[in-house]
Amino acid sequence: MKRSTLFLITAAAMSLAPAAGFANEIVPADDAISAGTFVANNVWMMLCAGLVFIMHLGFAMLESGLARAKNSVNILFKNVFIVCAGLITYFLFGFNLMYPGEFNGFLGFAGFGLGAGFDAGAQTAGYADGGYTYWTDFIFQAMFAATAATIVSGAVAERIKLSSFMVFTLFFVGIVYTVAGSWKWGGGFLDGLGFYDFAGSTLVHSVGGWGALVGAMVLGPRLGKYTKSGAINPIPGSSLPSATIGCFLLWLGWFGFNGGSVLSANPELTSLVLVTTCLAAAAGGLGAMLTYTIFSSKPDLTMALNGILAGLVGITAGADVMTPNTAVLIGLIAGALVVVSVINFDKLKIDDPVGAISVHLVCGIWGTLAVGIFSTNPEHGFLTQLIGVLCYGAFSLACAGGLFYAIKATMGLRVGKEEEIEGLDLGEHGMHAWDVHIGANQFDSLGNQPARVPAGTTFLAAEAAES
Repeated sequence: MKRSTLFLITAAAMSLAPAAGFANEIVPADDAISAGTFVANNVWMMLCAGLVFIMHLGFAMLESGLARAKNSVNILFKNVFIVCAGLITYFLFGFNLMYPGEFNGFLGFAGFGLGAGFDAGAQTAGYADGGYTYWTDFIFQAMFAATAATIVSGAVAERIKLSSFMVFTLFFVGIVYTVAGSWKWGGGFLDGLGFYDFAGSTLVHSVGGWGALVGAMVLGPRLGKYTKSGAINPIPGSSLPSATIGCFLLWLGWFGFNGGSVLSANPELTSLVLVTTCLAAAAGGLGAMLTYTIFSSKPDLTMALNGILAGLVGITAGADVMTPNTAVLIGLIAGALVVVSVINFDKLKIDDPVGAISVHLVCGIWGTLAVGIFSTNPEHGFLTQLIGVLCYGAFSLACAGGLFYAIKATMGLRVGKEEEIEGLDLGEHGMHAWDVHIGANQFDSLGNQPARVPAGTTFLAAEAAES
């Protein structure tokens, strides 16, 4: 027998046999969850936390690819900050705002930090019905926290002050998202009404989408996006390959985003969720491709990519209560909606460089309402879903509007005209993302850049100087 075969058999036997002392130490004797199930649940959810973390890389690649090269460092820096700040604020107070335990259904707080993780039973299968530990619960939920601000980042790209966006992120992720999340996932008043959002079409995506809409409107469009006559001037992104990689990384991450939201390693439900998620994504891409043929005879890659993301956002609210057929329908409609939405937001002169408002807000609302139409659970009603959408919309609009206008009045919100033209990479960071130069040698024999391309000059600026 080959060593590899022997190893697999031994490993399988060990997974089936109870480990000596393991069940008594981790799982209470009267608990219905076995030691094997307890381990499987935790491993699956921790793996899903890693997959959700990869989504932040996907957002960074997508946003930087759809923006201009002169703003790449700025966009990447914002994405790095969002993850770091999101984790720390969620650790300090966000987790306990979102899951406050017994509270009035609107606002509660279980205290600072993660002290509850050391309470008796917090690391046993008795901690949660799904049979996972307090630490697993925290790290999985923490990966979600920064996503709402990342959605806003794309919509306000290329013209917002870095410091102003950082302040907005701290409040939006640390307080707005977590309080909103408590209304459903924390057992709040919307949960009591029967509102349903499996993995966050509304709680994550439309909350971020409302913030993105307010930010784009308060900031105004990028310079040159719309002419004085009202014509729309397309501003191409810097790297469609990067945007495509980002889209597929997000699709990969959604295996954890939705798959982990089962909150267990239940094979039947988890496999259904992954199937409905993937079918909706594929249908969303096709729906966007087909719909765009109404407006142009030339296929648009960015529309197809946003169609995939639209399908993913649309299915997220009900991935566990949809049949494969309805998942395809939800995805197709989401793909069509995102194309129509992007075009109409442009007509309204709401400048969204990456289509974040259309993908996350419009399709987040659609996915949430779709639960009330297509759910296999008869307890899910359209009116209840609509109430949830309206509550989250009003709250997110008020909070995002208050934050953006307060920051605008105190710190200022938008970079200066010259800095916007030159690029935020140089203005905000003093560097550029791409080491692009003109001519055979970038440096002379003394290590200095030639006068033809002054130090710090972007490629576009160099082109303009020569023309």
